[in-house]
Amino acid sequence: MTESATVGVKEVQQEVIPLPEPFYKSETSIEEALLKRKSVREYKDEPLELNEIAQLLWAAQGITYTKLRRTTPSAGALYPLEIYLVSGNIKTIEPGIYSYQPADHALTLIKKGDKRKQLSAAALMQEAPRMAPATIVIAVDYHRTTRKYLKEGNKFVHMEAGHSAQNIYLQAVSLKLGVVCMGAFIGSIVKEILKLTKKQEPLYLIPVGIPQ
Repeated sequence: MTESATVGVKEVQQEVIPLPEPFYKSETSIEEALLKRKSVREYKDEPLELNEIAQLLWAAQGITYTKLRRTTPSAGALYPLEIYLVSGNIKTIEPGIYSYQPADHALTLIKKGDKRKQLSAAALMQEAPRMAPATIVIAVDYHRTTRKYLKEGNKFVHMEAGHSAQNIYLQAVSLKLGVVCMGAFIGSIVKEILKLTKKQEPLYLIPVGIPQ
């Protein structure tokens, strides 16, 4: 599936990939997920299923009981977070950079190609982004929140990003996957890899895979 986007006078075709519907019940209680939550940096050399990635993305920023609400609380319901996926080894989708679209529960292809080595280099040569089948990136647009809350809005954005990252951790436990939140990286290089706008800043790299 493709959709057209107009940038200046040029028309750009973007590939849109609908994701499997999220599920809302599992055999893992919230108490068990909290108990087992931990950081995992080493993964098996095995692909992830698209429904697993879809569930993690929904946990990070998906739509809940109304189109106006998501899985994370947001000051003023302004939702400054943007979720990206660096795919390296996910069944049924190509390696590349994708943007998650919460309203449609879909991925938009930004750029083709396996960028895991570049992401690892941007993360000060940490191995997890290179070894993981995929990395979820939480980026933010501070202006969405600071235009209402001024400087105080920066704090609200960071709080929201933390909520989203914890959701990913807990969902990963339910899926029997391993994730780790990483903040040590060179932001300018990550921005270039993901083709972020000037207003967007990456806050988290979250590699995900099957634990060794």
